[in-house]
Amino acid sequence: MNKSQNAVENSDGSPAMAAGERASGNTGPGNTGPGNAGPGGSGTGAGQFTIEVRNLNMYYGGFAAVRDVSFQVPRSQVCGFLGPNGAGKSTTMKIITGYLAPTSGEVLIAGRDLEEDRIAAAERIGYLPENGPLYDEMTPAGSLAYFGRVRGLSGPRLRDRLEFVSEKCDLSEVWHKSIRQLSRGFRQRVGMAQALLHDPDILILDEPTSGLDPNQLVGVRRLIADLGRTKTVLLSTHVLQEVEAICSRVILINEGRLVFDGPLSEMGAAAGLERSFHSLTGFAGV
Repeated sequence: MNKSQNAVENSDGSPAMAAGERASGNTGPGNTGPGNAGPGGSGTGAGQFTIEVRNLNMYYGGFAAVRDVSFQVPRSQVCGFLGPNGAGKSTTMKIITGYLAPTSGEVLIAGRDLEEDRIAAAERIGYLPENGPLYDEMTPAGSLAYFGRVRGLSGPRLRDRLEFVSEKCDLSEVWHKSIRQLSRGFRQRVGMAQALLHDPDILILDEPTSGLDPNQLVGVRRLIADLGRTKTVLLSTHVLQEVEAICSRVILINEGRLVFDGPLSEMGAAAGLERSFHSLTGFAGV
């Protein structure tokens, strides 16, 4: 990838692994790692990793936001991407989606080098950033139709996808309301709908349930779990119960470095997920 630090213009684990080691999505309960099929999954084989991150580094002056991070995520897996605030999660996600260029390292999306073919890679990705921007003066119906046309959708295909995201993201009651008038939860669901609109193979979701009420939260978790049967989902969240509910694998970074990559069951096997998180991130408060 471009070894600059400039933002790129939008177009819309098996044993735990130490920092710097390569991970390939090993299997645990419900996991669909290489050559294995979990519940509802079709399994993946060699060459079918849809996200490959190789020796990724991101520096802002002398500050290292991401340090030599490498991992792979196959199709049909929901992978939790965890870490404390400031660990480098959002930066890594922005690099994977092409919104930022790293200082060094490579990202391959469905086998395509992100540096060499940014637009083709973007067609395979649906990205929900944390607090993603929306057009406040537009309605969900209008803004999503606009995003669909930007993505090259039209006619019956666009109508079908708009109906799909309206139903799956439970937007019908606010479909024609100004986005400015919407609660944070509904705004978050409009953002999710935008990420799903073009039916991407890969979903990069940064805090997707932020601001949702308990009923909405259950619906979105079910949607993510269902999508993970056929798609690659990289999910960043601070809610460990959410990880336990829908993820089969965990990638944990701390201070920009990868400190764990393995099955959810392995991370929490000894002391529980929360205590393992505290231990791996050096938290001395427990």
